[in-house]
Amino acid sequence: MTNGHQFDPTILREYDIRGIVGKTLTVLDVEMIGRAFGSQLVEEGGTSVAVGYDGRLSSPELEAAVVNGLVACGLSVHRVGCGPSPMLYFATHHLGTDAGLMITGSHNPPEYNGIKMTMGGRAFFGVDIQNLGARAEAGDFASGEGTAIESPVFDDYVTRIASDYAGGRDLKVAWDPGNGAAGDVVQKLVGGFGGEHILINEVIDGTFPSHHPDPTVEENLVQLKDAVARHGCDVGLAFDGDGDRIGVIDEKGRVLWGDQILVILAREVLADEPGATVIADVKASRVFQDEITRLGGTPLLWKTGHSHLKAKLAETGAPLAGEMSAHIFIKHRYYGYDDAVYAAVRLLSIIAAGDESLADIRDSLPAYLNTPEIRFDCDEDKKFGIIDEVRERLSDGDGYRVIDIDGVRVENEDGWWLLRASNTQAVLVARCESTNAEGLERLKQTLCGQLRLSGIEPPAI
Repeated sequence: MTNGHQFDPTILREYDIRGIVGKTLTVLDVEMIGRAFGSQLVEEGGTSVAVGYDGRLSSPELEAAVVNGLVACGLSVHRVGCGPSPMLYFATHHLGTDAGLMITGSHNPPEYNGIKMTMGGRAFFGVDIQNLGARAEAGDFASGEGTAIESPVFDDYVTRIASDYAGGRDLKVAWDPGNGAAGDVVQKLVGGFGGEHILINEVIDGTFPSHHPDPTVEENLVQLKDAVARHGCDVGLAFDGDGDRIGVIDEKGRVLWGDQILVILAREVLADEPGATVIADVKASRVFQDEITRLGGTPLLWKTGHSHLKAKLAETGAPLAGEMSAHIFIKHRYYGYDDAVYAAVRLLSIIAAGDESLADIRDSLPAYLNTPEIRFDCDEDKKFGIIDEVRERLSDGDGYRVIDIDGVRVENEDGWWLLRASNTQAVLVARCESTNAEGLERLKQTLCGQLRLSGIEPPAI
């Protein structure tokens, strides 16, 4: 036993560790996370761990700190270097380690950083992360004499991604890594492809000088849209700060959202594995269920959150999963973790192999009217209680069905509405979708009515 350590409670999040460097997240905090995580790994019989880091200015120092903590537990630590989070996940398979730790602030602003974790081939989140805090506070650490080993995997990772590119007709592609950790990977990858490739913001820069590194926010795709239009590209591809979320633009400058990307990728997967289960989160459009069914697959809605999706994919053995935030998990011919650059390669293969443009494929999907994701403040200690109240008032009834795996999603002949509590912020999240304007209005009114019954004045929807 050693002296305990307390973390700022805001950094122990549902899916990862994340905070403001030097304020809520310090170098010592990161070393203690290494001690706590490493101690649990030792208890579970593990002996080795891979560690990577993204392009943020604080990442090298934090990587060194977490390595110190892991080595102090007696572990063999493989330092794989700077790259996207999926490169770290790849390293755990390629090097055969028992766990992996990625220093990354994901798509957050430059002053943030954090840690994503995997242990024993499973997502490490939720209670696992809270237990790290309890272990650190108790000072319940393993001790030993470990080693740190330089184990670069960059070239092997790029080669593995490129190996699943099917080629076909040459494409003109615009790429925007957003100055994030996928920049070097993209530069090396496209050098081995045919066609024409236009790269913007490809230099890794932890200050993110061009735009915020989140491709799911349309305003961050302005430069990519401009590049697609200016160069007459077939497709535009963007990535978030650590390369596990994808943004896609068709040749008309339109955004394809997570569920649309998922159903396009499902064409190839379901042709190879007829009847297979494909998973999306509860925020996904009806397009997902309709298209997966049409393609001969089995659609499954599950909890929002990349760790939840990753765990469900492993549990079910599904070959493909994805969520609206554009984490795409491909187990078909790959490893099953969220790798945005690999998803991009698979998408390009589908386009290059066929006669349809990406815009043609997008236009072939069913059209629905929907609200954007509506997020509104709700006290942390009340948000889940409100969801419980709504759930208690509703159950499967005449003409509608309730899906309550993550919040409340109510489906009827008009379409569906969703209300859920965010796992990471003091907000409630709502969305509605219908085949027509009148149906959408009825769904919005029903949702607002439920909020008022729980004493919440609904936002403008």
